[in-house]
Amino acid sequence: MGQETEAAVEAAVEAVAEEAAVEEVVAEEAAAEEPVYITESDYAFTINTLIMFVCAVLVLFMQAGFAMVEVGLNSAKNTVNILAKNVMDLSVGVILFLFVGYSLMYPGDGWVVEGYLGGVTPMVSADDTAYTADFSNFADFLFQVAFAATAATIVSGAVAGRMKFGAYLIYSAILTGLIYPISGSWKWGGGFLDAMGFQDFAGSVVVHAVGGFAGLAGAIALGPRLGRYTADGKSVPLPGHNIAFAALGVFILWVGWYGFNPGSQLTYAGGANASATAYIALTTTVAAAAGAIVAMIVGWALFSKPDLTMALNGILGGLVAITANCDRVSQTESLIIGAIGGALVVLGIVMLDKLKIDDPVGAWPVHGLCGIWGGIATGIFGDIPVDDMTRVGFIGVQCISTVVICVWAFATMAVVFFGLKAAGMLRVSAEEEQAGLDVSEHGMQAYPSDAVAGQKIT
Repeated sequence: MGQETEAAVEAAVEAVAEEAAVEEVVAEEAAAEEPVYITESDYAFTINTLIMFVCAVLVLFMQAGFAMVEVGLNSAKNTVNILAKNVMDLSVGVILFLFVGYSLMYPGDGWVVEGYLGGVTPMVSADDTAYTADFSNFADFLFQVAFAATAATIVSGAVAGRMKFGAYLIYSAILTGLIYPISGSWKWGGGFLDAMGFQDFAGSVVVHAVGGFAGLAGAIALGPRLGRYTADGKSVPLPGHNIAFAALGVFILWVGWYGFNPGSQLTYAGGANASATAYIALTTTVAAAAGAIVAMIVGWALFSKPDLTMALNGILGGLVAITANCDRVSQTESLIIGAIGGALVVLGIVMLDKLKIDDPVGAWPVHGLCGIWGGIATGIFGDIPVDDMTRVGFIGVQCISTVVICVWAFATMAVVFFGLKAAGMLRVSAEEEQAGLDVSEHGMQAYPSDAVAGQKIT
């Protein structure tokens, strides 16, 4: 009996264990079959991140536009050099911004000098609140590094045709790694200009004026290209070799600006954000068109011919001017802002010519002068950001902040350019310039078939 009882107990225990195991398997299968619900915040995070990535690609593609504009408006014998500069602007910019610039520009709680200078934290960290934040930090880095590369490549056009390639790489590294991120942190990183109430939605001042005034410093330090002015100071036009490239480049830039300005909305999910993004695209388009028309008219009045290059630069001037305020001005105001930007481009080109400052593509009139106008126009037309701020006070904040950033860019880069000049590292020799930077700096030609055929490349 004892053995039979013991066997019965063991059998009962085994049955209970088997039943428990079956129940556990059934529970696991049921849990696996339960649907995983995607929340509204998941959708918003996904949409924001994907659209930001697309906008980053559009801004990155603007590098091709800048390259084509500069190639088209300069001598064929400097084509390889121009393309090499644009390639390295982006490449050097990505690495320097990854290791230094991104954390300098967006220090968060890591300020070294509160509101003025951030700390350095290499690489991009994953957001601690991943999937509950508005967008991915990785997409944000791609978007912001494209802006940094834009600021750097603006300078390339101003110094075209006579700057040593090595010196250009030094400049590019300093601008993207230090100069641009530091001044950018004063506004977009929550620094002292942001605390003052300064508004610059997508970078008329923070990006374009920085590049424009850095380019002006470089053009002054280098001096004009050979043959640009006669011994008695008379201006001698040096036309570019391919206006079709220049026009193509401007169209690429115009399309890329739909990543630049609408992309700066940063959050796109939801009806209000989607509508705001589309409205920014509208004001951007109106300003570009107005800039082209007015620049063409002003150039026609001054030079007796409708100059296509003026219209092309007018498009860019209108785009630069609206970049600071595309989110906060009316459609009529965007037309006025773009139109004035187009006029300023033409007048700026004439002014530089009178001062004998050689800027082959008009980088300072487009990005520097129209960048200033964009900052000031925000104060004149834009919604006042602080309840207790007056219109006059807002204009004052915009003017002061714009001057601070422009002086910072010009002064720091003047030190760099004149330092390189003092060291004999800035400008190529007269013989090298005459031969063309493609051959003298890179040992190759953009159009070798012309050389083989014995044709002169001008």
